[in-house]
Amino acid sequence: MKSIRLQKFIADCGVTSRRKAEVLMTEGRVVVNEQVVTELGTKVTPGKDIVQVDGAVIDRDANDKLYILLNKPRAIMSTVSDPEGRRTVIDLCKGIHTRIYPVGRLDYLSEGLMILTNDGDFANSILHPRYEVTKVYEVKVFGQVNENILHKIRDGVKSKGEELKPLSVRVIKQLPTKTWLEFRLVEGKNREIRRICEECDLTIDKLRRVAIGNLSIDGIQPGCFQIVNKSEILRRIGVDKSGKKVEETEYVSHKKSISKKRRMKFRGKGLVADRKEYQIFRKETYNDVVKVIKERDERIRAEKIAPVSPMEASQTTTVQEAPSKKY
Repeated sequence: MKSIRLQKFIADCGVTSRRKAEVLMTEGRVVVNEQVVTELGTKVTPGKDIVQVDGAVIDRDANDKLYILLNKPRAIMSTVSDPEGRRTVIDLCKGIHTRIYPVGRLDYLSEGLMILTNDGDFANSILHPRYEVTKVYEVKVFGQVNENILHKIRDGVKSKGEELKPLSVRVIKQLPTKTWLEFRLVEGKNREIRRICEECDLTIDKLRRVAIGNLSIDGIQPGCFQIVNKSEILRRIGVDKSGKKVEETEYVSHKKSISKKRRMKFRGKGLVADRKEYQIFRKETYNDVVKVIKERDERIRAEKIAPVSPMEASQTTTVQEAPSKKY
């Protein structure tokens, strides 16, 4: 059995989080083989070393393993807790009294499929790059996505020194002023889709993860979850119990691609998606632009002049002028 850090072992046993486990250690409340341990770099071998917390022996195998598929809504943190007091995915798992934690993350404003579990070994392996598990996302962007933009995305972009290239991208719905795209990724680098869209001058309105392998949010309403067993998860991502990839599993969407000919019907009803005008709707600048529009409209009403549109306001309020803000 491979040795692991003591604080991780404590977390895997469902006692508390790794961070709080470190506090327990520094307070002298953790004993390994009858010796008090306060050194944070200490490692233990599960099944061999005897670990006690506050006098009670803990064991990873003593807890029933739990696996949950959650459809995360927007404006929910994909963490166990949040220092700012925002709701987290744990708050959505009502009735679950076992300590669980999310496998991987989604941005605060992103939505869709997440896996939560109390199985540490499983959490560390299921999304490992060596499995090359395909992740499927549906992304709604402002404007109309033409063939030039699609080619640019498919060819890949460079962001902060990294090459970012999706496995595939296609149009699944065309609206007059917005476009739904389906992205398929394998590596899943940090904020990969948002960075690709930024490099292609696209502004995202919504982003949802619909599938990991053949695990999907189909049938799971936003904010709801489904309990599944480990063998079912492994089967649907194409991995056996020993961690070996056994077959290629792929999520098949019921949404068909929208052809170039069908998309042309909307030509002239909206701007091309990479136009700078849409950048005022980006989250980091939207609130500042809305404030400018409100102040201008109040002045215009006072002068009895017709109000201006957000697009007109953007001509004097640029993205560069707006202060950056992290979400």
